[in-house]
Amino acid sequence: MTDRFPSRRSVVAGIGAATLLAPVARAQGGALLHRPIPHGNGDSLPAVGLGTAVVFSGANAQNKAGLTATVRALIAGGGTLIDTAPSYGEAEGLVGDILSETGLRPKAFIATKLERFEPGKEAAEAKECLARLKTDKIDLLQLHNVRDPNQDMGGINALKAQGICRYTGITTTFGRDYDAAEAIIKRARPDFLEVDYAFDNRKAEERLLPAAQDAGTAVLTALPFGRGRLFRTALDKPLPAWAADFDAKTWAQFFLKFVLSHPVVTAVIPGTNKPEHMTDNLGAAMGRLPDAQQRQKMIAFLETLK
Repeated sequence: MTDRFPSRRSVVAGIGAATLLAPVARAQGGALLHRPIPHGNGDSLPAVGLGTAVVFSGANAQNKAGLTATVRALIAGGGTLIDTAPSYGEAEGLVGDILSETGLRPKAFIATKLERFEPGKEAAEAKECLARLKTDKIDLLQLHNVRDPNQDMGGINALKAQGICRYTGITTTFGRDYDAAEAIIKRARPDFLEVDYAFDNRKAEERLLPAAQDAGTAVLTALPFGRGRLFRTALDKPLPAWAADFDAKTWAQFFLKFVLSHPVVTAVIPGTNKPEHMTDNLGAAMGRLPDAQQRQKMIAFLETLK
């Protein structure tokens, strides 16, 4: 889900200004949940990051001031993770420009991707990413939307050995490719997996998340708002009173806290180009998370919204 959909704006408008102010205060003054990177030798990540697909490209790219404010809101709220890719239009270049112009690069954890899958040419492609991002090192470099179960990670791992990136991983947001991703995880034990996982899209729970847990692979969850479906489902509906039992103050926090309550998930990366939504998202990494019984209650409640 990204902010190109009007549905989140409609849901937020129905919540009221007083409620929206609450996560702002907590994001600025509270402690943001961090999750360990299993292969990270003690490193950890704040549990909410920023996705840039669509929202940092196209017509949205013209609003650089708004995008800069969104990145500032992420960092000011205690977040670090920014996920991007060469295939996200202008996103990589804009992230590089913003971090360079604001001086925030040292505070950011940049994740980007290799797209071309050309053996022996990984270094050349990575250097193009470095140039767009205006940095000399990428925090996480991933093979984007893997499809081949026999995919060799030797080339991308060599870049890690050379110091071009700190971590390597794979991504998939297509169920048809889950088998390939699972095979790679089991064989290559990558540092990270990025996968689509949401309150209403739990297929990754069946095999991918258990495989990641067994391999010690950190998990980033893309599309945690279900490609916009969740906000459309919640439109004009009140947040249940029992959401307060796990400190969810808005629908965005309700949806994100469900994802974060899975013990294998390291961080969520919802896309947004609005600083107020960025701050609201960060609120999901504060306070309590749903326990197993509450997760089941949330799933049952979802059925009543459809």
